[in-house]
Amino acid sequence: QVLLMESGGGLVQAGGSLRVSCMLSGSIASILSMGWYCQAPGKQRELVASITSGGLTTYADSVKGRFTISKVNAKNTLYLEMNSLKAEDTATYYCYADSLLRGLVRRDWGQGTQVTVSS
Repeated sequence: QVLLMESGGGLVQAGGSLRVSCMLSGSIASILSMGWYCQAPGKQRELVASITSGGLTTYADSVKGRFTISKVNAKNTLYLEMNSLKAEDTATYYCYADSLLRGLVRRDWGQGTQVTVSS
């Protein structure tokens, strides 16, 4: 099992920047990929960005060119740098990790961190 703990959310004005972090612990060596989802009130959870253990990244079209996902293995930490924030980026951001345990892929989630962008 991988344990995840987000931090760094908050209130920011439109056009501003914010970085959210996700500290990982537990079965880190078994992680295949990690990433961030967001969920706005009344909406489904959506994939924002992901990164594989080898460093390959993917982004939702809505955040390409504005958000950057990265990881620092030495710190067991995943980051999401968010620039040029818009009101529609307001959501709870969840980090996740997909790991391979006993031949099965397991997804673990963090508890979420709130990002609010004021217009």
